[in-house]
Amino acid sequence: MDSNSTGLIHQTSSRKRLDHKQDTICIFGTGDFGRSLGMRLLKSGYPVVFGSRDPKNPTLLPSGAQVFSHTEALKTSKIIFLAVHRENYDFIPALSDLLDGKVLVDVSNNLKMNQYPESNAQYLSQLVPKTNVVKGFNTVSAWALQSGSLDASSQVFVCGDDNKSKQLVMDVARGMGLTPLDQGSLLAAEELENYPLQLFPMWRLPLTITAGLTVFFFIYCVVLQVIYSYVNKNVDHTYKIMISIPNHVFPIVSLILLGLVYLPGVIAAFLQLYRGTKYKRFPDWLDKWMLCRKQLGLISFAYGFLHIFYSLVKPLRYIFYWKQAQYVVSQVKQNTTSELEMTWVWRGDLFYALGILGFFSFCLLGVTSLPSVSNAMNWREFRFVQSKLGHVTLLLCTAHAAVLGWNKFLKPTTYKWGLPRGYMLSMVIPCIVLVLKLILILPCVDRMVTRIRQGWERREKYADKLNI
Repeated sequence: MDSNSTGLIHQTSSRKRLDHKQDTICIFGTGDFGRSLGMRLLKSGYPVVFGSRDPKNPTLLPSGAQVFSHTEALKTSKIIFLAVHRENYDFIPALSDLLDGKVLVDVSNNLKMNQYPESNAQYLSQLVPKTNVVKGFNTVSAWALQSGSLDASSQVFVCGDDNKSKQLVMDVARGMGLTPLDQGSLLAAEELENYPLQLFPMWRLPLTITAGLTVFFFIYCVVLQVIYSYVNKNVDHTYKIMISIPNHVFPIVSLILLGLVYLPGVIAAFLQLYRGTKYKRFPDWLDKWMLCRKQLGLISFAYGFLHIFYSLVKPLRYIFYWKQAQYVVSQVKQNTTSELEMTWVWRGDLFYALGILGFFSFCLLGVTSLPSVSNAMNWREFRFVQSKLGHVTLLLCTAHAAVLGWNKFLKPTTYKWGLPRGYMLSMVIPCIVLVLKLILILPCVDRMVTRIRQGWERREKYADKLNI
């Protein structure tokens, strides 16, 4: 095909788009979504006609749109957007003859998931069987239509049984500056209608894990720092509940969540080594775990931020000044001066240095998870940051916790009522991850994992099963 022919095709397709852009669009429904849709269509160059039960009251409609009765409005357009709730579909059967052969776009949503036996779009197709019903625009909000295309709000999911009708609706979406995505037949309408009703579906498991860990370690720290002091020493440390205990809980949970981000990856690698193939599904629990790693990482990052802020507040507290004053007074009374211990100086500086470096690398991980940043990186760069830098972050944060313990791990007095400190428990999962990762990066193991992920299989293991 020569360049002239290609240019002619492009000109023809451009004319078709321009011609289609002049087609009148009919909207049934003058609510928030109907008005916002009409306003967006008018700004995109489409003539808009509203079908209303009360065509004499167009005061709320966007300027430039016409309003007629349902019957008159249907005569002006072959594409009709139905922006009314399912409970108000009673006027549709009476218009069945006028809707024959036309495209009826259902933009409705329900109040709860699976509210009816069939989707609204399928119900419409039963009411007007000779009409080409298309489901679409139900995932776009009225606010997004008024304010412009914003990230995910610019995506328009479309499904229907007639491909030409779907294409017409998708062309309208493109003309409005939106991104249409074909989801298949009308059977997908139920899924599309349930989608806007889902409340953070990918966050439920991470939030549940986080809530469980937070509650557990808060109670655990209260037992060790408040109840233990009151029972054994009759000292009131309830003030720690506001600042001190949360400042212990946040880093503990943050470190555990960070370990949970990278633990499924090493488990998956050892499973592939054991099986000798990558062509076998992981267990469902591992699949779900791996799918929510990003959410676990973001929550871990948020808890790390809280730890930073709570730590900065500590020197401003009254109890801090009081303890400092009591220490000075005790030295004056005893006429003694504490000598500078270089071991504790090194310990303190190392503790803060590891914390600063760990949090800095954590910030890099958080920034690269943003779509605007990750889209500017190729796959190798993204994988390097999220995997290699991620494990370095885990190592730095674990070392930060280890230096906090310093020489307390082997002291019996550290374990109140025989219980380890919270930061000791927080190191268990990260240490397991780091040890397993250390095994995986050994040259002999790494070569085997790489071969398996490139498609190599341990044939002899499956020879009997495959009758080879």
